[in-house]
Amino acid sequence: MEYQAITVTDLNKYIKEKIAGDENLANVLVKGEISNFKLHYTGHMYFTLKDENSLIKCIMFKTYTPHLKFTPKDGMKVMAFGTVSVFERDGVYQLYCKAMQEDGMGSLYTAYEELKAKLEKEGYFDSSHKKKMPFMPKSIGVLTSNTGAVIRDIINVSTRRNPNVYLKLLPVPVQGEGAAEKIAAGIEFMNEKKLADVII
Repeated sequence: MEYQAITVTDLNKYIKEKIAGDENLANVLVKGEISNFKLHYTGHMYFTLKDENSLIKCIMFKTYTPHLKFTPKDGMKVMAFGTVSVFERDGVYQLYCKAMQEDGMGSLYTAYEELKAKLEKEGYFDSSHKKKMPFMPKSIGVLTSNTGAVIRDIINVSTRRNPNVYLKLLPVPVQGEGAAEKIAAGIEFMNEKKLADVII
């Protein structure tokens, strides 16, 4: 069978049209925990909704933000109503929110804050332990799953902002039993072998 090549733009446009034609994605109510929240100078809100296993990028245009009855921030559990569509330029599907309401403080964020307070008390965040970041790292070590959304985001952002940087991936489990120990061992390995200027 002979295939006809299409452009990336045509492919993204086709996928966007397919998603737009799905009535189940035209008006959807999603609950999750806010992370990576950013209020852009234009008035638009950019953030991620996540649960224990997955995440989705979200945007709320300034047209809808005045109707919010709360100030969104990382760690909040919310219910967001909107439409799933594709941002053609980056080939990313995301939730375009039209309305959002609070659904409590996220358990993930609560656990994070408790751990942060514990580590702070033990001196892990003391400035004397911090190393100066290189201004323009040539190589970046990445410890994460080699199949998840995280590594795809890191590759996309680094390619767009600094195509000359060299990424070195060390696949590790990021959740589940034994994940913390394997991540710690991976960091120690990269440090000992001097494999990267910085490690994510």
